[in-house]
Parts: sequence; C-alpha cells; structure tokens
Amino acid sequence: MTSQYKKIVSYILKAGIVLFAFWFVYSKLTANRNLQDFKNLLSKLPQWEIITVMGVVLLLMLVNWGLEAVKWKRLISSVEKISLWKAIASVFCGLTWAVFTPNRIGEYGGRVFFLSPKRRVIGVVAMAVGNIGQMVLTNVFGAIAFCVFVYRFVKIDPLVFYALAFFALVFCLFFLVFYFNIKWLNGLLLSMKFTRKYKKFYSILARYQKKELLKILTLCFLRYLVFSTQYFILFFWLIPNLHYMEILMMVSILFFVQSTLPSLDLFDIGVRTATASYFFSSITDQEVAVIACTASIWLINIIIPAILGTYFVFKLNFFGNSQRS
Repeated sequence: MTSQYKKIVSYILKAGIVLFAFWFVYSKLTANRNLQDFKNLLSKLPQWEIITVMGVVLLLMLVNWGLEAVKWKRLISSVEKISLWKAIASVFCGLTWAVFTPNRIGEYGGRVFFLSPKRRVIGVVAMAVGNIGQMVLTNVFGAIAFCVFVYRFVKIDPLVFYALAFFALVFCLFFLVFYFNIKWLNGLLLSMKFTRKYKKFYSILARYQKKELLKILTLCFLRYLVFSTQYFILFFWLIPNLHYMEILMMVSILFFVQSTLPSLDLFDIGVRTATASYFFSSITDQEVAVIACTASIWLINIIIPAILGTYFVFKLNFFGNSQRS
C-alpha cells in the first residue's frame, strides 16, 4: 500500500468515525426526554447556583478522565513511554469510539492506536488490567451496598441474609485475590497449547507486581470517588431530603448493576435510569429528579468527553506511529 493511499484511507476512516459518532450522539440526545426533565428542574433554581454546581460536576468529569489518563500512562509504561498529554488524547479518543460500540469495546481500539503498531495488542492487555481494577472496586463496593440495601429494605429470613452476606464476602475476596495475582492469568494462558504461541502479547501480565497493582488500584479508587461525588452532588442538590449515606449506597448499587449488564454506551442511559428509578424508589418518591440526575451525569461523563474526543481522532495514524501531539 503506497504512502499516499494510506493517507487517503486513514483520512476516510477518521472522518467516518467522527461523523458516525456525531450522528449517534445527536440522534440519542434529541430522543432523550430525561434531559428535558433535568432542564425543567433547573429552571426553578437560581442561575448562580446552577452555574456553580454544574461547573463543579463538569470539573470533576475532567478530573475523572485525567486520573484515567494517569492510570493508562502507568499501565503501559513498561511497554512504551508516552507523555501525559498523549495519554489524555488517547483516553478521549477512546471515548469517542466507545459510544457506538457494544460494552465500550471500541475504547480499546481508540486508545491503543496511539501506541506503536507492534505494541498495540499488548496495550489492549494492559488496558484490560486497568479495567479489571476498576471492576474490582465496583463489585466490592456494590456487593457491600447491596447487602446493606437488603438488610434495610427487603424482608427476608435472617439465615438467608447471613448466607447472602457470606456469599458477598466470598465474592469480594475472589475479585481482590484475582486482581492482586493477575500474573496467575499469564501462567494459565501459558499452560494451554493454543494460547502459548501468543505469549508475547500477554506476557505483560507477569510484569505487574503487587506494589504496582496497588498503585493502579489507588488510581481506580480515586476515579470511583470522583464519579460517586458527581452523583452525590446532584442528588443532594436536587433532592435535599435524602440522607448522604443513602445516596452513596444507591450510587454504589447503580454502578454495580450497570457493570453486570451488557450495553451500548448510548443505549446504556436506559439501563442507568431504570436501575436508578427502581432502587431510589425505596428512599424517595422524586422519580423524575432521580432519572433526570442520572441522565445528566451520563451526558457529562460520556457524551461531552466523546465529543471532545473527536478532535483527537484526527491525531491518529492507523498505519504507523501516532502523530506527535
């Protein structure tokens, strides 16, 4: 393939991704009535208050994805050194790809194309380690919150509850042990003949020591804290009669349920709002406010970054090293 032909194909791919992303976002935003409900709720509040609160939530969105960029830079550091700016660019580019792919699988492609071609598959494995770390926290906090929810709002036999609590404990320990021994997965893959020939791609799993995994998990925790705070701010602001511990419990359950269901990011809003509506109904009758808050967080954390990421799509070079930023 000639250099000129590669450039033409690359440009067509980039333009196609950006146009498809914009079309997808536009079609879903125009069909989303929950965002209109959110706008109606805000119309009753002072403008300075709206600007302040929404400004903080937007700032936390940038902090959230900034932490993800730091985590990505650390995950890939043993394979390829990248600047923090390139890490930020790859994270936002990945979000653009994620919105129209099942289970955000496109995020892997959008991100690893900023790496050298020979390291892209390894980059996918490294990114998976970071996602596992995020999943561990989501499952651990979610399982704990679910047990608290059942204890407080569901009438069941005490023995059944104790069994549930024990299962939740085993569930949490399993994920923690698995994460801090991720190199076991490398050994498992090496033990199978049909995967052994691909060891150069997944051997990076053996490089992550417990100390490094703890640092990555700390970044995952900071991210969890940031996007939990976003939900907390909006719910506490628009439904002030809720107790802060109840909000945190419901938000943890919301994250937990979302992580277990297959979804497409732009269709995921239906899952998010339905889940939020169901669980929050135990502590408040403000269903419209709950759904509106959930939809607005989806807009801020997923849609706005995906739109910003379209700029970085044009920084990609599909057939070689990514351009220097």
